[in-house]
Amino acid sequence: MYDPDDVSNPRQAASLARVLEIDGRRRRLLRGGLSLAVTSFLPYPVSAEPAQPGASPLIGFTPVAVSRDDAVHVPPGYVAQVLYAWGDPVSAGPAFRPDVSNSASDQEMQAGMHHDGMHYVPLPGAEASARGLLAINHEYTDDGLLHPGGMREWSAEKVRKSQAAHGVSVIEVRRALDGRWEVVRPSGFARRITARTPMHMSGPAAGYPWLRTTHDPEGLRVLGTLNNCGCGATPWGTYLTCEENFHFYFRHAGEPTAAQRRYGIGARGGYRWEEFDERFDAARHPNEPNRFGWVVEIDPFDPESVPVKRTALGRFSHEAAVHALAPDGRVVIYSGDDQRNEYVYKFVSRDPWDPRRPRAARDLLDHGTLYVARFDAGGAGEWLELTHGRNGLTAENGFATQAEVLIHARLAADRAGATMMDRPEWLAVHPQRGEVYCALSNNNRRGAQPPSVNQADGSTRLASANPPVDASNPRADNVYGHVVRWREAGGDAAGRHFRWEVFVLCGDPTHPEEDRRGNIRGDAFGSPDGLWIDAGGRLWIQTDVAPGTLNKGAYANLGNNQMLCADPATGVIRRFLTGPRGCEITGATGTPDGRTLFVNVQHPGETPGERGDPTRPGALSTWPDGGRPRSATLAIRRRDGGVVGT
Repeated sequence: MYDPDDVSNPRQAASLARVLEIDGRRRRLLRGGLSLAVTSFLPYPVSAEPAQPGASPLIGFTPVAVSRDDAVHVPPGYVAQVLYAWGDPVSAGPAFRPDVSNSASDQEMQAGMHHDGMHYVPLPGAEASARGLLAINHEYTDDGLLHPGGMREWSAEKVRKSQAAHGVSVIEVRRALDGRWEVVRPSGFARRITARTPMHMSGPAAGYPWLRTTHDPEGLRVLGTLNNCGCGATPWGTYLTCEENFHFYFRHAGEPTAAQRRYGIGARGGYRWEEFDERFDAARHPNEPNRFGWVVEIDPFDPESVPVKRTALGRFSHEAAVHALAPDGRVVIYSGDDQRNEYVYKFVSRDPWDPRRPRAARDLLDHGTLYVARFDAGGAGEWLELTHGRNGLTAENGFATQAEVLIHARLAADRAGATMMDRPEWLAVHPQRGEVYCALSNNNRRGAQPPSVNQADGSTRLASANPPVDASNPRADNVYGHVVRWREAGGDAAGRHFRWEVFVLCGDPTHPEEDRRGNIRGDAFGSPDGLWIDAGGRLWIQTDVAPGTLNKGAYANLGNNQMLCADPATGVIRRFLTGPRGCEITGATGTPDGRTLFVNVQHPGETPGERGDPTRPGALSTWPDGGRPRSATLAIRRRDGGVVGT
C-alpha cells in the first residue's frame, strides 16, 4: 500500500485529498442521519396479496415495460451509453479483436470478462462528478467466447488468458462537454488486477499453517484474486472487491476433507486451470483454496500498490462489503455469503477511523470482531460473535485458534447458531435512515425436513440442506426471493442487536399460486441480486434470474433481467432498465451529483451448461455491437441533465 503521509507523489497526494474529502462528506451525513436511525420502521406487512402501485416523491420516471429483445431499454428522456466493454484497452494498449485472437498478454491490458461490482471514485482537483476512477470487477470467464475454438485444444496459453480475464479493472473516466462519458487513455491511474497479480495476506490468519503452500511457505503472499462479484469501499477511499464462488476453480480428485466439502471443493472443478497451473489441484495443494474467499482491499489511486486480502473479515463466498460508521467512528463492513442456506456477516473494527491519522487506515481492517446474524421470530435479531473461545468456537469443537475460526468461517457460523438465509446477495446501507438492506436472491432448498442442518454438535452439514421456513425466510421453494432490512439498536452499527423486517417479497402478481405473487408495490420482478442506495435515498435493485429460467415457468411473465428503483419510505418500486437476452444487471454506482448512473451488463447471451462450447457465440445475443456478446459498463443519464431517478 502507499504511504499516506508522503504527499510528494501526485497519486499519493490524490489519495490523501480524497480521504479528507470523503470524511467531510461522511460527517455531514452522520450529523443529518443519526436522528433518523433510531426511529421505528414503517409497517410493511408480509402478504401474498399484491399491493397497489401507489406514488413516490423520490421516483419520477416513466417505468419501462418487460422486455425480451436483445437490447437495453431505459425510460423516456434517458440515454444509456456503452462505456467500457470486455476487451477494450484499460489505457494505452491493444484493441479488442472480434475474432478473439487477442493473446493472454493482450488480455492483461484489456477489460476482463463479465463485469460485476463497481465503484466510482471522484478525482481530487477535478469536478467530482465529471472526472473520476471506476473500479470494476470481472467475475468469471466464458471460455467458449474468450478463445478461438473455445475449450478445444486446451492449453497453458488459454489458461493464462482466462486468468487474465478475471479480477479487477481500474479505469479513468471523464464527462465530455456533450454529456457523454469516455475512458481516458492513456491514464496514469489505469491498471488491471488478475488471477496472477501478487497480493499480500494480512490480519489474524496471515502466515497461519493452513495458508502455507509449496509456492508460499510463509503463507503471506498469494497470486491473484478471482470470482470477484460484489464490492464495497472504505471511508479512506480504497476499493473492496469480494471473492465469491472460488471453489469452482479447484479440483480435488481424491477425498476432500469435511471442511473442503463444506466450501464446495470436490472432483468437478470447471475451469480446468489445474491442468496447466498446479495451484488449482486441491489434492496436491490442499491449502491453496484457503487463500481465496476473502475481501481484497485495493488502492485505486496508486497502481503500484499491492492488493491486500483482509483475513479478519472471514472466508466465505463474499457478496458485497458495504460499510457503515459507528457513532464512535469504528468501521463496520457487512457481507453476505452467496449460497443457499448460508449467512449474513458483519465485521466491526477494533479502532475508529480517524482522518487525522491516515496511516492508521493501512491496517484498520486487520483488527476487529467478526459476527454472524441470527434473525429471530418477531423481528428481533442478534449478532453472534465469531471469536475463538466464544459460542462454542473452541479447540474441542475444531477451532484451535482465531485463524481457524476465520479460515473456516462457515463452520464457525454453523456452530454459533446463525440463521440460514435464502442466498444472501448484495447489501446496502441507507445514508440517512441508517437501515441496512440485504437481497435474498432465491432458494429451492427450503421447506423440508430435517428441521435443522445447523447442527449444534458441529457435525458436517448436509450439502442438500432443506431447512424449514422461518420468519425471515417465509416461503418454501422461494423461487422469486425477497429483500430484508434491519436497523441496528440505538442506531449503533457496531451494536449486538437489531430489529428486522421483510421489505418486499418478490414475485409475479398474476401468478396463479398465491405464495408466488409477492407483495410488490409496483412492477413485478424476481431474484434480487445487486443493491445500491444513491445519495438521494433511492434503493436500486438489480436482478439475476438464471439464464435457463428466464421467460420460463415462474418467470414466464418477467422477461429479461432488469434494474428497478425503490422508495424505502413508501415501498413503491418501478422498473428503470431492462437488459439484453441472457444477461444479468449488476454493479450500480454513480457520480456524487446523481446525474450519471453507471451500471454493468454481465454475460449477455449466456446459455446454461455451454460455457465452454465454441459453437455457441452469438447464438442468443450479439449485444452490444452485433458480434460476440460482450459484458459492458453503461453510463446512464437524463437528456436534460437532471438527477437520475427523479
